[in-house]
Amino acid sequence: MAALLLSSRLPTTTTSSSTTSTSTRPAPRFLSFPQTPASTARRRGRGPLLASSAAAPPAPAEAAQPFRSLPASETTVLVTGATGYIGRYVVRELLRRGHRVLAVARPRSGIRGRNSPEDVVADLAPAQVVFSDVTDPAALLADLTPHGPVHAATTAPRCTRSRPRGGLGASHFVLLSAICVQKPLLEFQRAKLKFEEELAAEAARDPAFTYSVVRPTAFFKSLGGQVDIVKNGQPYVMFGDGKLCACKPISEEDLAAFIADCIYDEDKVNKVLPIGGPGKALTPLEQGEMLFRLLGREPKFIKVPIQIMDGVIWVLDGLAKLFPGLEDAAEFGKIGRYYASESMLLLDPETGEYSDDKTPSYGNDTLEQFFERVIREGMAGQELGEQTIF
Repeated sequence: MAALLLSSRLPTTTTSSSTTSTSTRPAPRFLSFPQTPASTARRRGRGPLLASSAAAPPAPAEAAQPFRSLPASETTVLVTGATGYIGRYVVRELLRRGHRVLAVARPRSGIRGRNSPEDVVADLAPAQVVFSDVTDPAALLADLTPHGPVHAATTAPRCTRSRPRGGLGASHFVLLSAICVQKPLLEFQRAKLKFEEELAAEAARDPAFTYSVVRPTAFFKSLGGQVDIVKNGQPYVMFGDGKLCACKPISEEDLAAFIADCIYDEDKVNKVLPIGGPGKALTPLEQGEMLFRLLGREPKFIKVPIQIMDGVIWVLDGLAKLFPGLEDAAEFGKIGRYYASESMLLLDPETGEYSDDKTPSYGNDTLEQFFERVIREGMAGQELGEQTIF
């Protein structure tokens, strides 16, 4: 998850620097919220499970935020999750637009913590880098204090018991959520919804605070895992007939640009914003056919019955009761099962069905262009790591 906090009250220096905590903190664990948010609307039985995050009404004109009248060069944007897949692109886009950027990162980042603090500073330059733990509000506050006035706030689901309260002194908060929270069957989805609710509640309490919740459909990276496999002559693997789900994937650059738009665009204030890439929604079957066409080969598929994944999840759930260390594996299996059968599209509240037409599109980058690039250059820099299914 990445979050942006915007403030014209943060420091004005643009010098790139690094502030490291004096004590070593353990790597933060993702904590989930077992309770279902109060605003979650459930439709039980055979119909889909729908959820929405309550949005506060727009701030009145008299409470207009002064930063919106300032040029980008006079505003500072604080980015948490700055070393994440999307966070890195957000930092670059904000720098490109002329913002001063304060990037919060862990001392060790990347897949299995392979990136050193020096690597992070070099990668995010000329943004200022502050090494801290966003799941520890007190530590985050202490680490950010040297960079200017900071008010109590939270920036990760683990901390949502404390209200955002102005977002570390910021005026506007942009949260990168996910479109899959519309149908919250998994712990991480409920955690994201919880955080969305905290932002809406704070905006309702304090008219000087606003937010934008961005819910992207799917990332190009998550669909590129089989390019090299197919390129090497192996079949494309999909669940069922390859038509169980569909998505409108968006590139990291286009998503970063949309997130940056949320800073000044008043049409995006205090709203939940589902967003996908250009073009029509694509099923796994269509993605595979596209890949074979680009390679100039006859399509060759392996169709895996979805029931096999159900069986694996059932076994893992049972073993996790005896061996708690397997709980993460069981949850990962459920996540894989969800993405294999649920479309990453907007749920039409009238029909309860996923809608290609009603899912907003943004940007110019297409999945076909991404596949062409990966065929030429490989997935370097976009590795899935432990997220890999196939």
